[in-house]
Amino acid sequence: MRRITRRAFTVMALTTAAAVPGTGGAAARGRGADGGRAEFRGMWLATVANRDWPSQPGLPPAQQQAELLRYLDVAVTRRLNTVIFQVRPTADALWPSPYEPWSEYLTGTQGRDPGWDPLGFAVREAHRRGLELHAWFNPYRIANHTDPARLVPTHPARLHPDWVVPYGGKLYYNPGLPEVRGFVQDAILDAVERYDIDGVHFDDYFYPYPVAGQTFDDDAAYEEYGGDFGTRADWRRANIDLLVRETAERVREARSPGHGPGRGGGRWHRRRTHHRPVRFGISPFAIWRNQATDPAGSDTRAGVQTYDDLYADTRKWVREEWIDYIVPQVYWNIGFPAADYAKLVPWWAETVAGTRVHLCVGEALYKAGAPGQPPAWQDPAELSRHLTFARRYPRVRGHIFFSAKEVAEDRTGAMARVVADHYQGPAVPPRAV
Repeated sequence: MRRITRRAFTVMALTTAAAVPGTGGAAARGRGADGGRAEFRGMWLATVANRDWPSQPGLPPAQQQAELLRYLDVAVTRRLNTVIFQVRPTADALWPSPYEPWSEYLTGTQGRDPGWDPLGFAVREAHRRGLELHAWFNPYRIANHTDPARLVPTHPARLHPDWVVPYGGKLYYNPGLPEVRGFVQDAILDAVERYDIDGVHFDDYFYPYPVAGQTFDDDAAYEEYGGDFGTRADWRRANIDLLVRETAERVREARSPGHGPGRGGGRWHRRRTHHRPVRFGISPFAIWRNQATDPAGSDTRAGVQTYDDLYADTRKWVREEWIDYIVPQVYWNIGFPAADYAKLVPWWAETVAGTRVHLCVGEALYKAGAPGQPPAWQDPAELSRHLTFARRYPRVRGHIFFSAKEVAEDRTGAMARVVADHYQGPAVPPRAV
């Protein structure tokens, strides 16, 4: 059965209308070692459905560790400086969380202890290589199926069935419930308080992408909590705004030097000792709204708009400075009619203008040379042209590539071309503001 990752929705939405080894992740920020400005050079390392890592569930710990180290070494070889590591893919954990079960993608059985701590290992080994390690959390996805009985009996979704909404062949936590929002934040902050991570990262899933003919059933929650809102859409956006704003506040609180370690324990417990500045970033689908819908929107014709369909007011989060960085998934080639890279990058650069939010561009390395992609993606130089174009806009502070497997395999040499053209020397990420 074909696996649908979060990136597959980029196509669906349109068709419906490097660091110096040994310097440490907290190296001084400023200009890069090659004299250039500081910039993010990152890759997403996806674990959902074993997309990138581990290559399959149930491998011995030593083999899982070796695979993970190879990806970190690839990041260094490509002169990247940031790895965004997916540690909560489906309301589970790649660390010994007191809130959620061990991920099935490690052992093949949800809740089974893998015998080691992937997040702790990844943080330590990334920092040894001079890489930043940002922990990537999916807030609301519970499972890529709709059968709660397949979850471990102690799973919070089974203990609180009223929190759960089946939709589109998956299970989701209901964003409209305050107790869900608090629980999700608690689960995330456990990792922030226990590990020297450099960032907390959300992807593009808030309310789920629309599925034709299906309704996300949050009637009861709306009846209880939506009375002060003119429409259900306004209420849903407010729910996501609260998640983002409150998470930002709690992450920033956890940054403070006087903030002690969080709850938890067990043999893998690690206390935050260095108090690295923890950034909070989000990588949304790149279209906030089309210009035809809203004059402030982008000159695009996408079938999905985050404001209207995912109830994610991504532009507001930037303008309010709730987040430290934003990585819109600009996963289209230069000149693509419905969503032109050359139109979206300037729109996002203007969006962050006057704010302290850093703009990075999410890059679709996975499309390079892929069958069925437009002719532009068959040219190994397309991705390098993206970085050349983006350098016209000083507010673009780097690029993050989806994803680690393609960074390593580089089937057409597109990533090697980026490195040769743009990453001749190492660089450090921008300073946290």
